[in-house]
Amino acid sequence: MHAMPHREDATLGERQWAAGAHAAALALALLTSWTAGFAGMLAAGAVYLAKRGDSAFVAGHAREAFNFNLTMFLYACALCVVAALLVGATVFTLGLGLVLTLPAGLLLVVAAVAIAVMWLVCSIVATVRALDGESYRYPLTLRLL
Repeated sequence: MHAMPHREDATLGERQWAAGAHAAALALALLTSWTAGFAGMLAAGAVYLAKRGDSAFVAGHAREAFNFNLTMFLYACALCVVAALLVGATVFTLGLGLVLTLPAGLLLVVAAVAIAVMWLVCSIVATVRALDGESYRYPLTLRLL
């Protein structure tokens, strides 16, 4: 478990770099579509690699941003796989499976919207928290880095 220093320990520059890790990940992912959270991982990963030896605060935020964007990317991939399976099931059953796949497809759309909203809101909250010099842990995140 990596602890991040609190407000009194982080300089303005560190807070800006930490916020930049979240904001850059958000910006790149938005520019490439939220399903391509891979770009967000690259942005956060670049900040992590550049600053990990200089600041535990920046490294902690960049690590969180990387892990969160990786997790969102994996969730998006899982949704795409499920969507392909639903389409395949509908085609395979010559449309008769639509009775089951249509409600499942609607749930899939709701899940995709929920993930997108969570990703957007949490990224903004993390950016603001970093600027305020506070630590932030993204919810529902695989912490692999």
